Amino acid sequence: MTCVAAIDQGTTSTKGLLFDSDGNTRVLGGIKHRQVLPRPGRVEHDAAELLGNVTQLIDAGIAAGATSIALTNQGETVIAWNKETGAPICNAIVWQDQRTAGGVEALRAAGVEGDVRALSGLPLDAYFSASKLRWILDNVPEGRALLRADRLGLGTTDTFFLQHLTGRYVTDVTTAARTSLMNLDTCVWDERLCQIFGVPIEVLPEIVECDEPVGAVRGVELSVAIVDQVAALYGHGCRAPGDMKVTFGTGAFALMISAGRPTTPGTAHTVCWRGPESRTYAADGGVYTAGAAIEWLMRIGLLSSPAELDALAGTPAAASGLYFVPALAGLACPHWDRTAAGLWIGLDNATSREDLIKAVLEGIAIRTVEVIEALGGEGAQSGMLSVDGGLARSRYFIQFFATAAGRQIVVHANNELTAFGAALLAANDTIPINDSEKETIAPATSGDPIEWRERFSAARSRASGWRRT
Repeated sequence: MTCVAAIDQGTTSTKGLLFDSDGNTRVLGGIKHRQVLPRPGRVEHDAAELLGNVTQLIDAGIAAGATSIALTNQGETVIAWNKETGAPICNAIVWQDQRTAGGVEALRAAGVEGDVRALSGLPLDAYFSASKLRWILDNVPEGRALLRADRLGLGTTDTFFLQHLTGRYVTDVTTAARTSLMNLDTCVWDERLCQIFGVPIEVLPEIVECDEPVGAVRGVELSVAIVDQVAALYGHGCRAPGDMKVTFGTGAFALMISAGRPTTPGTAHTVCWRGPESRTYAADGGVYTAGAAIEWLMRIGLLSSPAELDALAGTPAAASGLYFVPALAGLACPHWDRTAAGLWIGLDNATSREDLIKAVLEGIAIRTVEVIEALGGEGAQSGMLSVDGGLARSRYFIQFFATAAGRQIVVHANNELTAFGAALLAANDTIPINDSEKETIAPATSGDPIEWRERFSAARSRASGWRRT
């Protein structure tokens, strides 16, 4: 019997699940890690802590009888380490981190944005890995010394994990596609992109396919290594051009399968798994702040726990002209604006705490609709729209989202579709899919989604330009 230990190493925690070909699922555990916030705009993780959590859950999977291992990673987050000792030389720089925004703007002013997009498929933004990798070379003296000695490990988190687990210095193609250093057509590191960002091509790991066995971990094959959002796309059952998933996690990330390499302006373009005849590509768009906004509400005392969201009902805050722009880390697709700041607008003496909370949920929903509309050039209206993640469990949020989007939404009760997608790939689709765990939400007949989106757009334009990069 096939039995896959799927380890999902995410932004706030690492989760492990065991899936088998009889359709059974077992939770191996979930381990939160520290969020290191050294100064405004900077987000870091302890690389050794992440590795320890991944290793602990893999060990649990092996002890439970896993016949293979699948590993997902948080994408654009980067780590530097000594390849001989395996010791990290600095904290991991997380995808949310904005420290390189100024350097990215300098690159934009130098006129290289067109080359970056044409070659990598990605817009020029601090979200992606390349500028973070360069920052390490410029600011961590030990990194420069190790580079000269040919002992520097430099890459996304998966490479750090895989070297420790299997001894191989590799990254998978779906994660490499998130760096801004891989050529999207050839799926190899691109000399021109490396030159633009100042990252030596020779220090980068080998690129392998996401479903290519990497090596054994204590006798069990690590058969899939894949970036989290592509794993989730597979777990949602998206296979045909136009099929789209949105995962509402720390951020909200939409991926939609395209017919060949995507071309839509304002979106990111990425590679997925290999098909029987050709590679699958996807158009990609994100909202930097989704679940992170709920955590922020709790941190400042407006929300006691996510369970409070279950009690929300009644008239949307947008109906009274109250809007929230969730630009706590700037705006991603299709605006790519790091100068935008978070904003409530429309406050008056009647505004309540509940109104403020509703406005935050509604702002995340409308920003996600903006992303969906940006993907429209790739045929976004023609396929399934499937969602998962923490916010998808809020009835108020998901109903508002369906109404604002003006289309039916498939909601998955299974909130571990990232791990499930990786396990499906590892098991060659032999793990049963339980379609009874899906619910379809239709748009409400009340409300004025066109006005909501128009007024939100006006609020968003006011938020732009406030933050100095």
